Amino acid sequence: MLHLGCNRASRAVASISFYFWCLPRVSCVSIFGIFGGHMQRFPIVVASLVVATSAYAADILQPIAEETMVTPHISGYGELYLGGLRFPDGNDDTVRGGGGAGRVNIPFAGRWNLQGDLTYDRIWQDDFHLDGTGAAIHGYYRDPDSFAAGVFAAYKSYGSNFLRDVSVYDYQVGPEAQVYLGNLTLYGQAYYGQFTFDSEHFDIERFDQWGVRGVARYFVQKNFRLDAELDFHRTLVGSNEDMFDAAVQATYRFDDTPWSLFGRYQFERTTVSETGYSSHEVLIGVRASFGSNSLLDEDRNGATMDTMRPNAVRSFGG
Repeated sequence: MLHLGCNRASRAVASISFYFWCLPRVSCVSIFGIFGGHMQRFPIVVASLVVATSAYAADILQPIAEETMVTPHISGYGELYLGGLRFPDGNDDTVRGGGGAGRVNIPFAGRWNLQGDLTYDRIWQDDFHLDGTGAAIHGYYRDPDSFAAGVFAAYKSYGSNFLRDVSVYDYQVGPEAQVYLGNLTLYGQAYYGQFTFDSEHFDIERFDQWGVRGVARYFVQKNFRLDAELDFHRTLVGSNEDMFDAAVQATYRFDDTPWSLFGRYQFERTTVSETGYSSHEVLIGVRASFGSNSLLDEDRNGATMDTMRPNAVRSFGG
């Protein structure tokens, strides 16, 4: 493994980190989400994502799943989001973050579906940035009244304006399934893959990785969705590098329009050997959908699959 800048000849045992002389003071950015140094601070206001009022009580008690059966057709959405990430360990730094995603679902041969995803994410501070581009494909069988099950494959590449001769990318493949229980969708994924670090100055390094993911989506109304998510990801880099994520999200779509607004909070804990690092991410975003009438319709008949989206750099492709 490789360190650049501070110690060009050293090779890490526990993690892959990039060091740059170009920052205001020597700092380190880890591909696995460890990000430190002198950075501009800006305030993050964390708004509540779950609103419980008596106005929604009747909707919660009444099932809305009967609205989901439609004739299969092409649908999808595009979204943009912006926010910030706080790293409380060490210097308690904050950086900006943002990105976008597009997903299209194509039904064929009855209840079989093919979905394609494109994603882009970036974190930045002053003239320094780290970004990533991802693509994924999902093939699955779906009965919109009961379940969906299939497989997926995802590829992600990572880059920076300070990485001139380094290529970093990974892939993941695995099964995924959803179960539809009235207003509730339960979504599970498991995957295996490899993380690759390729430099002109050193041999190619490849590391096995695997992970599991669980998501619960609850539809308070057909256009008001609450999400809760848990993820675990392990990369085998000599000693294990473990990453745990927990997130909540609220999405609201305006009736009779393609437009939705969403807010997301995510906590992440990365552990390398016995050293741990935490981060907090807050995002707000806008989504434009096509081929669906509501968030519930989109979930049961449209582009319902996605992939893990960890904080910071390692999130690229979610």
